[in-house]
Amino acid sequence: MTAKLIEKFVKLRSRQTGPRYLVSLDIGTEFVKALIGEVVVDPASGAPSRVEILGVGRQRQRLTDMAGGAVTDITGVVENCDAALKMAEKMAGVVAKDVVIGIAGELVKGASTIVRYKRATPSDPIDMAELRKILDRVQYRAFERAREQLTWETGYKELEVKLVNTAIVDVQIDGYRVTNPIGFQGKDVSIQLFNAFAPMVHLGALQSVAQDLDLNLVNIAAEPFAVAKSVGGQDSGEFSAIFIDIGGGTTDIALVNNGGVEGTKMFAIGGRAFTKRIAQVANTSFEKAEEMKIAYSAGKLGPKSTKVVEEAVNADIQVWLSGVELSLAEFDRVDHLPAKILLCGGGTGLPQIMDALKGRTWYKNLAFARKPVVNHISPSEVSRVIDKTGKLTSFADITPMGLANLGLDQVGGETATDSLARKLARAISA
Repeated sequence: MTAKLIEKFVKLRSRQTGPRYLVSLDIGTEFVKALIGEVVVDPASGAPSRVEILGVGRQRQRLTDMAGGAVTDITGVVENCDAALKMAEKMAGVVAKDVVIGIAGELVKGASTIVRYKRATPSDPIDMAELRKILDRVQYRAFERAREQLTWETGYKELEVKLVNTAIVDVQIDGYRVTNPIGFQGKDVSIQLFNAFAPMVHLGALQSVAQDLDLNLVNIAAEPFAVAKSVGGQDSGEFSAIFIDIGGGTTDIALVNNGGVEGTKMFAIGGRAFTKRIAQVANTSFEKAEEMKIAYSAGKLGPKSTKVVEEAVNADIQVWLSGVELSLAEFDRVDHLPAKILLCGGGTGLPQIMDALKGRTWYKNLAFARKPVVNHISPSEVSRVIDKTGKLTSFADITPMGLANLGLDQVGGETATDSLARKLARAISA
């Protein structure tokens, strides 16, 4: 795309007026996916209730643009994002400015932290000042843990990290579970908070992308967190599941336990790794191998080529499954892992992924009470996101839809708990 065309659409975005629109930008290793949706307000409450998708855009990335879910060429990614946005804008017939962008990769760390304490004056109601002090301790403890883990993994002692997502998972007062502790009395308080952190170098790259496109960046969200928060009706407080999202560069895992995100894990094996193996076994180019993989997943490949792809994928599937096992084993604070596994992302289209997870033995060394049931997520299951285009039909579309759902909270309509967590996050990170 020429610089003049990019400049033209950037200028249009900067002049957005009228109804509120939201852009969801999933900058994946293999593809950039852009959604444009109109924010619909509930007339009774005046708060945003859903986002209706009016435009969809998709642009393939070059091999040098991304690596393992992280941006490696800002200029190249900007061009791809602009191309995807242009497609979405043309379909929607509108130009949007507010954007939520997903972040993934091995160095994005998400985990829940619990603080328990005894109140000196149980008869006094809990107020914001007291809660702020306690959650400040939770955030600091989580921040130090994330820094230590990233320092150990990267070898950089002064690695800068920043909070990207936070949510209250659980609050109990004298053993009684509450959604918002303000105003309650009691002695024994337990607060569990989910936090996701990412290195500043990754966040800075995404901020630069948004700035170059002249988009108003309302949120950068950890992608497994966005997916886990948007599917399954977690507000009921009873929903539990393991989410596995296989993109081009990474596999992202999120654990939801009793309606709260317990934690997220990521490892650097995705669809691109399988494509490289196919290219090696078939002695062909990466581009041709990618075509073969897609055709194989759709059941449209000839018998001879099918055998080649099966041989290649089978060579790496156990390595991938070992990554899943190691990731799930790190959720050692839950008594039992949920017996429900939900899949999304283009990489989950490979039949071997489903076959491996439905295998008879891999889960037995983990904290499963029974054999897990495995299913793909349908776009219709994503909360508060309505597709008006008819183009969002695949499990590969779940992540950008999840980002749109999460972005809706940024323009209003939050629950009391989410609003409280967001205010505290701002105060703590300020």
